[in-house]
Amino acid sequence: MSESSTSEFLLDLQRQLSLNASEEGQEQTLPEAFTQYMLEVLTEAGEIDDATVAPYQATGARASGFTLSEDESTLWLFLADYRSGLTVESLGKAELETHFRRLVGFLERARDGLWKQLEESAPSWDMAHRVWEVWPNVGEVRLVVLTNAVLKTAVVPPGPMDGRSVHASVWDLARLDRLASSGRAQEPISVDVASLWGRPLPCLGPEGEPGAYAAYVMLLPGEFISKLYEEHGPRLLELNVRSFLQSRGKVNRGIQETIKSAPRRFLAYNNGISMTAAGVEVVDLPGGGRGITKISDLQIVNGGQTTASLHYAHVKNKADLSGIYVQAKLSVVEPTLLMDLVPRISEYANSQNKVNMADFSANDPFHVEIERLSRTVWAPGKAGTSEMTRWFYERARGQYADAHARERTPARQRRFKQVHPLNQKFTKTDLAKFENTWDQLPWIVSWGAEKNFREFMLRLEKRGNNFKPTQEYFESLVAKAILFRSTEKLIGALQLGGYRAQTVTYTLAKLLNATGQRIDLRRIWRSQELSTALGGAIDDLAPRVHATLLTSAGARNISEWAKKEDCWKAVLALEWQVPQSLQKELDSSSARTKFTSSASVTEQLSDDEAQALKAVLGLPAVQWKALSAWAKQTGSLQPWERSLAFSLGNVIGSGRAPSRKQALHGARILAEARRLGFAEEAS
Repeated sequence: MSESSTSEFLLDLQRQLSLNASEEGQEQTLPEAFTQYMLEVLTEAGEIDDATVAPYQATGARASGFTLSEDESTLWLFLADYRSGLTVESLGKAELETHFRRLVGFLERARDGLWKQLEESAPSWDMAHRVWEVWPNVGEVRLVVLTNAVLKTAVVPPGPMDGRSVHASVWDLARLDRLASSGRAQEPISVDVASLWGRPLPCLGPEGEPGAYAAYVMLLPGEFISKLYEEHGPRLLELNVRSFLQSRGKVNRGIQETIKSAPRRFLAYNNGISMTAAGVEVVDLPGGGRGITKISDLQIVNGGQTTASLHYAHVKNKADLSGIYVQAKLSVVEPTLLMDLVPRISEYANSQNKVNMADFSANDPFHVEIERLSRTVWAPGKAGTSEMTRWFYERARGQYADAHARERTPARQRRFKQVHPLNQKFTKTDLAKFENTWDQLPWIVSWGAEKNFREFMLRLEKRGNNFKPTQEYFESLVAKAILFRSTEKLIGALQLGGYRAQTVTYTLAKLLNATGQRIDLRRIWRSQELSTALGGAIDDLAPRVHATLLTSAGARNISEWAKKEDCWKAVLALEWQVPQSLQKELDSSSARTKFTSSASVTEQLSDDEAQALKAVLGLPAVQWKALSAWAKQTGSLQPWERSLAFSLGNVIGSGRAPSRKQALHGARILAEARRLGFAEEAS
């Protein structure tokens, strides 16, 4: 990258961060906005699977965030080195060594119980407590420095810690610029086999289709696969449709047992792995045959469990992999065909198990149609102004920047940003947050951006081909986006302490539950902002929800507690009445039916949901309230169940239908109450 290109990229980055920080409310500083931005980039690049911003700083110790692998064998710690200037600065050897020393300093204190000295409501408490909690399970540590300076020195990792290997890496401005300008979500992985393994990998081939792909077959040593994963981590599996499966599953337990008790039979028992690449270098071997020395743009598209499990066995269980070999097929695809062939190879390579087509989400028709609508539908001017704008859906990272760059003159670029304000850009993971919060699934939203998105896609898939986004759906989606982002700003301004992300989704889910999901999305779409009454209700409810998150967690880690459905049940049990000012605005018009029939991608009921809804509607409103009173007198149900029974009385009494979630819970509550002695006729 040229200096001018990097300087221009820095200016764009600083503008983006300023906007992000202002959108997040008073709580977020620019360094925190930078940390959040970088963690989102790394998540989409496949380096990590979501992470938490949690700034901590003391003499000799500093960290900005963390994450863990699914099996808790790998711990990532991040330190953000943010520079506020508009000219490109350098990161030198002395500064870099200091950063890594401070990360190690934090890790040592966290391991020894730092959380006991911290305020429980602070995100740093959560980070310190989680590290202390999982340290016995951790097999390796990855220290990552995030900076908007340009690295000018080699990265030298610290030595091992408590017998655990410690890796170090830096994401600097130049690396970020290269990723953004490449038009790809992730950095390509290049493997120097000689450097990693010390010798070429013997192979057979090539065979295939000239001009499209060439296939090689080989036996890969287990040690080589473990080293490969150690070097490049989860992004090796970015195109693997099962890359998100937990290592604690039955298949992986079987893999671990084979490694431990019958390593020589691993080759016989294992199905092998399939890989793709954009290019290879092949040499003649001294003893005959051919061997691969370099691989560019490598991805493992099938065999992610095998790969991760071999690495896990090596770093966590100190297993000897020297006798283990894995059969492998490497398909070298012409670069121009990568985006077409690789997803198909991944799909068909995984055909021994059911493959959800939703996992290949980049070109899913749903997202393509949302993108089309976002380029054609005009949003009304805010607060009655005539300046109409558009909400830009970024189906793939970098689309907004590309569209802006295609406007060749400064005047046209300014006009582009007027029509497509940066704060009206949203991504696939944003969309999933808006939808799953609207559908009152706050514990799933709390799983993190990528996992929440996967769950959304699985739920979308259940609708099959029956759902196609319409303009009405797009307008309702934008209204949900305004509701969610406005709530983020309102809660940020309240300065409640940590766990803002969890407080936002739980507050909105509770609000939607309490109002029977009757927030007027048409009104939000028309005005492009929240009403005073709606904003006031959020201001009133949010501190109560935040307090419930903290108190209901007990001695548990709060971020982890928020990922449990039991946490949602605790928030449901919170007593809160919808303010009268908002009651007057709730949508009960007949026009709502048309607008909300496409307002949720999961509106279509399953057989179980339909039966539950029938059972719930079969009990009159007065009897639901009587059930709630009976349960309180007898102590027969949990508080959240009593609260839901009372809410169902209100919903049915007003002539409305409960949500799917309310119906499912209500039917179960009714059956349990009857079993325990509740009789409608006696109430």
